[in-house]
Amino acid sequence: MHSIISPAVLYWGTPVILITTENEDGTHNISGMSSAWWFADRCVLGLLAMSQTTQNMLRTKKCVLNLPSQDMTPHINLLSRTTGTNPVPEYKASLGYTYVKDKFGHAKLTPQKSDLVGSPRIRECPVQMEAEVVDWHEMMSDLPDRKGLMLSIEVKTLRVHMLDELRLEGHENRIDTDKWHPLFMVFSEYYGRSEKKLEESDLAKIDEENYRL
Repeated sequence: MHSIISPAVLYWGTPVILITTENEDGTHNISGMSSAWWFADRCVLGLLAMSQTTQNMLRTKKCVLNLPSQDMTPHINLLSRTTGTNPVPEYKASLGYTYVKDKFGHAKLTPQKSDLVGSPRIRECPVQMEAEVVDWHEMMSDLPDRKGLMLSIEVKTLRVHMLDELRLEGHENRIDTDKWHPLFMVFSEYYGRSEKKLEESDLAKIDEENYRL
């Protein structure tokens, strides 16, 4: 039997991303999020328009998408209710957010110089993607009182950095999915994944290079 419900959020399960961006004064911000999806070398990010990360991305057109592993939840929790915006917006203050200038120090993370963008990578993250903003759109344009509150931002991946131990043996550009254990957010809770595939995928029989655009 199915019942009709109205959840406040619809986070069915997507990977957690730590976005690093450059502030106006040359310092750097980290923001955790999970409203993201990929197609080819593009990623679409759902972000609040007022956030420091969003404003930095629209100004510099650059960012780094750092993917934490499932054992990094202590670092993520240290960032969870922090903001790089000062003063703290009223909405975030009501949820218990506080302003933190040095997100790296606060979350006990290490900046790592990027190759192509000004924002640093996060050394502890097994996967890091340098990216640039190519387009953005206002969401909820059908609701006059909410239009502009959220943006969908399309970014293009410029360079992917990955720990060597995650590479699939015998392949230059493939990931060993048995070794990669990303962190997922499911309805505001953190989850990992099982050690092995549930079963062999028929789609995996297609050479990944066939999908390269």
